[in-house]
Order: sequence, then C-alpha cells, then structure tokens
Amino acid sequence: MKTYNFPERKSIALLLDPDKAKENSLRNIIKTANESKTDYIFAGGSLTFNSIENLITEIRKLCSIPVILFPGNLLQLSHKADIILLLSLISGRNPELLIGNHVIAAPYLKDVKEKVVSVGYILISCGNKTSVEYISQTEAIPSDKPEIAIATAMAGEMLGLQMIYLEAGSGATNTVPVSLVRAVRENISIPLAVGGGIKNSNQVEEIFNAGADLIILGNGCENNPSLLTEACRIRDKFNKNK
Repeated sequence: MKTYNFPERKSIALLLDPDKAKENSLRNIIKTANESKTDYIFAGGSLTFNSIENLITEIRKLCSIPVILFPGNLLQLSHKADIILLLSLISGRNPELLIGNHVIAAPYLKDVKEKVVSVGYILISCGNKTSVEYISQTEAIPSDKPEIAIATAMAGEMLGLQMIYLEAGSGATNTVPVSLVRAVRENISIPLAVGGGIKNSNQVEEIFNAGADLIILGNGCENNPSLLTEACRIRDKFNKNK
C-alpha cells in the first residue's frame, strides 16, 4: 500500500462533493487538476444523496491524484481513499462530532488506520451561515475573535491531532481572515489547512503567505476552473522559493 506525506510542502487540494460532481463537469475539472498538477482531491460533503465510493471510483478512472476522504458524516466512510481525515469539530461543543462518531467509526477504520489523519476542524464565521454550521448544530468562532481560534488550535495540537483545518464553510461569503491564519500559524507547529470562500488567486497567495500549508478549493473552482490552475502556479512559486 502506497503511503503519502500529507501535506507535502505547500499544497493545493480540490474538494469534490458527491452530490455536485456530475459526469461532464467532473471530467472537465479533473482534466484541469491533472494539467495543473493538483496535489490532492478531497471527496466529501455535508449531505449524502450520492455514493462517496462511486465518486472515488470515477476520480480514479480519470487521474492518479491521491484521493483524501473528507467525510461529512458516517455514511461517507470508505476504505477506497488514499488518506482518511478523522475530523474532530473542536470549534463546537457537539459531543457526537468531538468523539461520538469517532467511536462508531473506529472499528470500521481499524484495518486501514495507517491511512487515518486526525484533524482538528475549526469553523470560522465568515459571513452567511453555512451548511456545516446548520448540519453540525454548532456555532462558528467569530472571525474577529482570533484569540479563541488560537487557543482552540493549540488545544487540538496538545491533544495529539495531526493537523488543524480552518474552515469558512462551503459557499462562505468571505475567506478566513489572513490575520487569523497568521496568528494560528504562529502558535502551532503541526500542518495548517485553510478552506472556504476562496474565489481568486490573490486570496490564495495571501493565505499561503500567512502560513497555510494546504489550501482547499471547492465552489470557487466550480465557478472559475482557472482558479485551480492559478492556485497551483502560486503553490509552485512558494515551494521554489523555500
């Protein structure tokens, strides 16, 4: 079984929702991902009307980019992904999303635990209420309260989580503030991922410059596929200068 260094240097991930990835649009965005040498493809979403395993199978037919399972719920668990994110929603106080679902998932993941990466998932309020907030029944951390986000990320690292993920949420009006990304980066030593609300290459550059190791692009690429190409170009620039 192939193992991956995750994330390796500055990286770009494309997030695909099984309920939105239609055949023609999937082929087009995967073609762009291949051409731009996108590092990872995340598979997952807040709801599940279509099979996550079918999506992973279709992705594998079209490319060899590592597939990362980004499960929105227990129905999205699959052994087929290359890496499985075990998400703890540490910004909220819903016990099911802190530990309850993990207990249920553990026996299923036992035989593929070498694929599992534990992630401290932190929702940041960046405009309108997102699907993640509604489904998780939790409130996001206000974007103007960086001290709460910093302390939460530090606690996640101290608990042994392997990555912190700052998430504005799918369809967020704004991105996670650059100042907040930088503040969290300065206070943790584990990899930092940022996603949600990213619509242009300037935002990608600013977030990388603030210290993010991994940027996840979703809706922005659906509306503007060239964003993925530009994001990977910016990634290459940062990695070349390291």
